[in-house]
Amino acid sequence: MLKGMRIGIGVNANAGPSDVVAAVVRAEEAGFSSAWLAQIFSNDALTLLALAGSSTGRIELGTAVVPTHSRHPLYMAQQALTTQAACDGRLLLGLGPSHKLVIENMLGLSYARPARHVQEYVEIVRALAEEGKVSYQGELYRVQGQVAVKGAKPFPILIGALGARMRKIAGTIADGTITWMAGTAALRDTLIPDINAAAVGAGRPAPRIVASIPVALTADRDAARSVIDEALAIYPQLPSYKAVLDLGGASRPSDVAVIGDETAIESALGELAEAGVTDLVPQPFPVGTEPKANLARLHQLLAELARR
Repeated sequence: MLKGMRIGIGVNANAGPSDVVAAVVRAEEAGFSSAWLAQIFSNDALTLLALAGSSTGRIELGTAVVPTHSRHPLYMAQQALTTQAACDGRLLLGLGPSHKLVIENMLGLSYARPARHVQEYVEIVRALAEEGKVSYQGELYRVQGQVAVKGAKPFPILIGALGARMRKIAGTIADGTITWMAGTAALRDTLIPDINAAAVGAGRPAPRIVASIPVALTADRDAARSVIDEALAIYPQLPSYKAVLDLGGASRPSDVAVIGDETAIESALGELAEAGVTDLVPQPFPVGTEPKANLARLHQLLAELARR
């Protein structure tokens, strides 16, 4: 049983803007609860979600995730509020500190104290989203400013909470987490209990636990594992993702993927719901000799489960 777990869908963030918007529209029509865009090195996720918001009316629109170091929190709040107004209050803002490789080697910025950085960043963005102004004196940020976006309202803030301090921030300051490379074991045994306990201790509402996972519909598990591991080979090389894989006893991306026939996939999703995942974001992988047809079957299955 999926126990009320909402099922969204990951959308290819590398496609052209009109194709991304069309994919989000199709996701809404299919019955998915949410559509999510990664912020990688192609399109800007918030810009595309603002466009998609004007073409949809129900589906929640999330970022998974927007890096924090490259955008000042005041301007992040400004863009997120603008997107929130454009999509009529359906934005889920996923934030994360990215990786030392990206922030220091590519951008030339400091990656020191990433957890403290995220804590202060979220506090500033939340103040601006809720109050329209901020007077903040932190260890890393000192911000005095205001933002006024007509028609906007506060939005949930989720963070990529993989490490212990980040899990605490997800429960005490943010509204939950959006994870990647976290399998059922890591979610059930560590991430979800830690985040929920932090929220209870801070007197906060129950957090949203959004889990994004690779999914492949196939009877050939070995072939699917090869496809997934090749496509996601970078992740075990990044310290934060390597740590969360280790946390669940996994050594490679396919170890945390959901792979199998329709019955196996539904059963695995039920285990995630039992573990406490509130929102699932499948990242579909086409496999087999007819990958397009396979992908269509997988979308149909996931949409059917989402509509229940």
